[in-house]
Amino acid sequence: MSLSRRHLFQSAAALAALDAGMTVAHAAAPLSKTQAPGFYRYALGDLELTAVHDGFFARPLDGLVTNAPLQTVQDAAAATFLPTDRIMIPFTTTVINTGSRLVLIDTGNGDSGAVTSGKWMTNFRAAGFTPEQVDTVVLSHFHGDHINGLRLKDGTAVFPNAEIMVPAAEWAYWMDDAKMAAAPDGLKPGFGNVRRVFGPMAKDVKQYAPERELITGLTAVTATGHTPGHTAFAVTSGTGRLLLVSDTANHPALFVRHPDWSGVFDMDPDTARNTRRRILELAVSERMQVAFYHAPFPATGYIATSGSGFEFLPKAWNSAV
Repeated sequence: MSLSRRHLFQSAAALAALDAGMTVAHAAAPLSKTQAPGFYRYALGDLELTAVHDGFFARPLDGLVTNAPLQTVQDAAAATFLPTDRIMIPFTTTVINTGSRLVLIDTGNGDSGAVTSGKWMTNFRAAGFTPEQVDTVVLSHFHGDHINGLRLKDGTAVFPNAEIMVPAAEWAYWMDDAKMAAAPDGLKPGFGNVRRVFGPMAKDVKQYAPERELITGLTAVTATGHTPGHTAFAVTSGTGRLLLVSDTANHPALFVRHPDWSGVFDMDPDTARNTRRRILELAVSERMQVAFYHAPFPATGYIATSGSGFEFLPKAWNSAV
């Protein structure tokens, strides 16, 4: 027997009316409006990885893509059941536990982001970690949502025992006084924030070159375009292989499906588009698991080709690590 849409809604309304008219006492269950702690563990060979969520930032969809009409972008959002007026951009870092070393890839917004962000430390502690346990912080690039977790507004350094590793090309660009002086006004606050975060620790920061193994099983992969030294990372252990794509693609529903779109956050759009295709094609050809910074939590899965673009296939949630 077929069930029409009209009949379905009539039945739902009838059930609601019946429930309202019942005199049976019900237990009070107020709406919680909160989620469980935002962390998710998964194994990669002998490594244990933990995705740690830092909340999100909502921005208008208008202006997000600089080389496609707004209506085209809205149609793409609607096709994946996203709002057509705004986009929620999540933030998710990755913690790598080698068994003897705790390595953090990027740090979240700290206390300097949108009011809907700043959840990182709560979720990090809920996952069983403390800042003092972090041995190494590896940064992909110097945008605030990746580095502000290093230092709070009051100047407190968050990871007192960690060595800090940064891309050499990022350091060369953002710490250059001449480049800061020549930068457009909209970019100058970024230079100032980099100095706020790194200034007190500058002499201890370790700069790394691309295509180098930074620690055993973690290799820096050139991914420039988003910023001058933007870096992705290949993580390997046993037969496990994962590609941390950092900000190579923003929300995958838009920029993985449409890799030739330019994001407003990309400093060199042409290079960023070429990098995006190269990184996504690498994930496909090598059948590597991927982890995003801006994908819906827990932001890990696989990439498949789809038409002239790609598709992000989230990894199935599993209660076992």
